[in-house]
Amino acid sequence: MHYPPPRKRLGQHFLTDPRILTRIVDALAPTADETVIEIGPGRGALTDVLVPRARRVIAIELDRELAPRLRERYAGDGRLTVVEADVLSVDFGELAGGPFVVAGNVPYNITTPILFHALERPRPLRAVYLVQREVAERVVAAPGSEAYGALSVNVQCVANGEIVFRVAAGSFSPPPKVESAVLRITPRDDPVVDVEDEARYRAMVQAAFSLRRKQLRRVVRTICSLDAEAADHVVAAAGLDPEARPEVLSPADFARLLRASRA
Repeated sequence: MHYPPPRKRLGQHFLTDPRILTRIVDALAPTADETVIEIGPGRGALTDVLVPRARRVIAIELDRELAPRLRERYAGDGRLTVVEADVLSVDFGELAGGPFVVAGNVPYNITTPILFHALERPRPLRAVYLVQREVAERVVAAPGSEAYGALSVNVQCVANGEIVFRVAAGSFSPPPKVESAVLRITPRDDPVVDVEDEARYRAMVQAAFSLRRKQLRRVVRTICSLDAEAADHVVAAAGLDPEARPEVLSPADFARLLRASRA
């Protein structure tokens, strides 16, 4: 089948290595009774490995030239549904109609929004993404490390992340200019923040890391619009060091800080 050239505007780098494709599906480990939501199937290389191993695959593709080709290839095969849409506009839970898992070779220019979109409730049972290696390292980074930041905290507060393996640029067509990695994310049974506080928690974390070099008392004063005494009271109520910086706080520390700021 003839395909149009990759579109730079859509961040298209198609994975072509059969061994890597199989390893990605192995990392997801879909069962015969599970629904898989695939993000950005492109030319269908990963789709072809997913379909035989899942009950159903729902592939979300933005490219108006590629979506019809994939639909045509699987015409008459009820195991695959192709949805032509912007993935960020799709309600995964509504689309799946029940429990689901997620996989995808994620466009590197919108990786972070996609990760957060997929962590909205109802969350997938697990998700496996092919992403820029730097993003994967930020997701799994520990407090105090160079890569640790708002992305790390906002994922780790509700999910566990792990880098499964790295992928060389030569496995793609065209090869990206960055290194890649396969990232597996599994929702936590014990998220550190309640569902009704998730949006406020994320906003606080983002604001705190915009001041990551400031001491915590200054951070709280700024983002909560408090005077020095009130800010110190909030930090003390959270059991945190007023001279600490945001980059050393754990997801649980931020949760305590949020609760203290509301007291």
